[in-house]
Amino acid sequence: MEDITKVIIPAAGNGTRFLPYTKAIPKEMLPLLDKPALQTIIEEGIASAIKNYIIVTSRDKSSIENHFDAHPALEAFLKEHNKESLVECIDRILKTTEFTYVRQQEALGLGHAIWLARHCIQKEYFGVMLPDDIIVSKQPALEQLMRIAYQERASVIAIQEIPLECAPSYGIISVKKQITTHLFQVGSVIEKPSQKNAPSNLAIIGRYVLSHKIFNSLDYIRNYSVDEIQLTDAISHMLHNNEKVFAYKVQGIRYDIGTPTGWVKAIISLALQHPHYQGSIRRYINELNTVESHLYNTSKNIEHSI
Repeated sequence: MEDITKVIIPAAGNGTRFLPYTKAIPKEMLPLLDKPALQTIIEEGIASAIKNYIIVTSRDKSSIENHFDAHPALEAFLKEHNKESLVECIDRILKTTEFTYVRQQEALGLGHAIWLARHCIQKEYFGVMLPDDIIVSKQPALEQLMRIAYQERASVIAIQEIPLECAPSYGIISVKKQITTHLFQVGSVIEKPSQKNAPSNLAIIGRYVLSHKIFNSLDYIRNYSVDEIQLTDAISHMLHNNEKVFAYKVQGIRYDIGTPTGWVKAIISLALQHPHYQGSIRRYINELNTVESHLYNTSKNIEHSI
């Protein structure tokens, strides 16, 4: 198998759960501490040795392209004021990666978004990273899947154990064979089953390494789809055509930032893990139910250290 060097990032959704914020700003540009969520995803890809990013966007998402682009005027201003470090992380991304943007004109599902990027993929394996899922781990989540893909020479999807009552919100796999504690050969995939009909508690989350053969399956699904084109349906089609697909329990902490509540939880958790922010945020949380809280001492709302 050749090296995996490309990732498709679907970023064309409307972000309706975050309206009215997302009326003007893409959901993928929601801030996680000091950077947009999408940048966090890109940095995971870079840590996994990915160099080429195909981002599927839609109307009014030019801020994504602008963010991952040079800004000579800003760079000159920062250099003049000895503040170049403020954009060093973006400079590193621009020097080590290439971006291609594909427009999805109509919201026809995750499978359709992946299909639109087919001309960027040759006969090779590639990654898919969903910006709603932030995964913090010692070894990048995508790299974990890539290791399995090289090992098994097959497609790999990331999974997580969930409470069965959450099954109607996920694609759920059935297990054909358990290889190790964390690795499974997939028997079938069911999109958002009822709790009663879920074949397991192993849910698909937003990281994939897929064979280029997924595009043949997406073509087939497109011929029969009457609504959105689901990626899980295409994976099922691959399975029915004797393509092996594996599922791996990614090691790390996953944050679902697809809802405002999940986003806030992610920010708090990431802040508590960040050396610059953790002290101040931990003090704030510890004081919430005490007389030292900002609710009783309004001067606590004024802090100039961060």
